[in-house]
Amino acid sequence: MSVITISRGSFTHGSIVAEKVAEKLGYRCISREILLEITDEYNIPEIKLLRSIRDAPSFFERYTFGREKYINFIRAAFLTQIIKDNVVYHGFAGQYFLKDAPHVLKVRIIANMEYRIECMMQRQGVSKKKAEKMVKEVDEERRKWSQKLYDLDTWDSRLYDLVINIEKISIDQASDMICNTVKLSPFQTTPESQKMIERLSREAMTKLKKGPKQSPFFEPMRESPWDKKK
Repeated sequence: MSVITISRGSFTHGSIVAEKVAEKLGYRCISREILLEITDEYNIPEIKLLRSIRDAPSFFERYTFGREKYINFIRAAFLTQIIKDNVVYHGFAGQYFLKDAPHVLKVRIIANMEYRIECMMQRQGVSKKKAEKMVKEVDEERRKWSQKLYDLDTWDSRLYDLVINIEKISIDQASDMICNTVKLSPFQTTPESQKMIERLSREAMTKLKKGPKQSPFFEPMRESPWDKKK
């Protein structure tokens, strides 16, 4: 019984690896979309939550008090799922909320720029120049996101127990590496480590419930270009 968090660079097949790992271990596979499961309870419009996730840096520049409220919400939603154990989580900041939990295997999936550009070209059908620009833009947005919200650099290898270069091995081999590693004794859930997760979850829910049900953090926002594309 364990928890695995998988952080990935753009176009490194991280979500596919996460799904493979979950399938092989019989674990649940979840991503940051778990946040949407409790939006109704706290009267948070789903579209505004999605936009605040995507546009976090510019969003918080308009709402200076929003960072703490946002992190409290993510932490509560995240830990509510993690407390159930046997979970593979892929997405932003999983390692941030569980940095002190001993039984959590923290994984980073990487690849060099050329590999990622090639993946972008194949997926989007764009030129090499356009693909390179798009990959760099995604990298910059994600880096700003993590630094603005959590004051961490997701490219820092010290945050992880296992870093896998996906361009050198197959997705199946990568998933096997993770499955084999998580079976090691340091990553097995103990009564003590489970109590730690339960305590963190209780604290997160307490902080969340202390705030107003309709938070000013989610006041109406200006129309964005994303809305116009719908």
